Amino acid sequence: MLVLTRKQGEKIRIGANIIISVLSTSDNQVKIGIEAPADMKILREEIYETVKTHTVEASKQSSNISPDELKNLSINKLNKKK
Repeated sequence: MLVLTRKQGEKIRIGANIIISVLSTSDNQVKIGIEAPADMKILREEIYETVKTHTVEASKQSSNISPDELKNLSINKLNKKK
């Protein structure tokens, strides 16, 4: 994990087309802005984990699901690299 210190107004670039900007800071909170291509999914970690958990649970409830159908679950779409 790369750990960086940034001040308000400073930015971090990831690759050629993702920019993370520090918009503001307070006692225990940092507000960031993310500029990324529209087709890139950006989720808060807790939302990602909820989607992942629900997807896994739904797949367990269906005993007739094939491996090809598992590849099409939304969690796999989130992880898919283009």
